[in-house]
This record gives sequence, structure tokens and C-alpha cells, in this order.
Amino acid sequence: MPDLGARTWVVPGGHIPFPSTGPEPEFTGFDQLCVLNATDTEADLELTVYYEDTDPVGPYRLRVGARRVRHVRVNDLIDPEAVRLDRPYGCVLRSGVPVVVQFLRQDTRLPGVLALATGLAYPA
Repeated sequence: MPDLGARTWVVPGGHIPFPSTGPEPEFTGFDQLCVLNATDTEADLELTVYYEDTDPVGPYRLRVGARRVRHVRVNDLIDPEAVRLDRPYGCVLRSGVPVVVQFLRQDTRLPGVLALATGLAYPA
């Protein structure tokens, strides 16, 4: 089977919704990267986060096993620093092997409303 995906992915429209309403953790607002590694080799990933008014932050280091999928909440990334809530950002994910990346957002800022949005990241 040929390798699926790309080694570089771009998500320009990040914005972790804050504050959240409803019980946690089910109704916590978040941005999430869904990474599929269909290769026979473990994927070591580096994520760099870009803001509109400050220098980029990163790399955040992640790993996805061979022939596995991993869902990473951007809210949970804290090293080298926590990703900022309720602030526009974009990110670039680089991988040593081809992967496929999907972006997902759960927005629970309005009481009683759960909004989900998803899209494929841009393969560069």
C-alpha cells in the first residue's frame, strides 16, 4: 500500500473556545488534531503554534504509533508552554513519515449548545 498523507500539515484557523458551559470534561470547549499514521513506521511529530501578535511557540513533540490514530486536544499542550485559550492561532505540524491530519473544534460557550466543526488540515 502506498504511503497516505503528507509530511507537513497546516491549520490556519485555530481558536480554542473559552469559557465553556456544562459539565466537564464532556462539555469543555477544545480544538483537536486527529492524526492518522497508516505507515509501518512510528511518526514523530513537531507542532509549531503561530499567533497574530507574538513569536511562534514550539516545537510541541508528539508521537503516533505505526498504523495508529491519535487525537490530541490542543488545550492539553503545555510544553514548551500552554496554548492560549480564546485567542486566534494557526499551527504547522511536521512529521518524519506521511500522515493525515483532521482538525476538530467543540464549542460550548453558549449554555445548552454544543457546536462541532471539522475540516481536513491543508497538506503542504
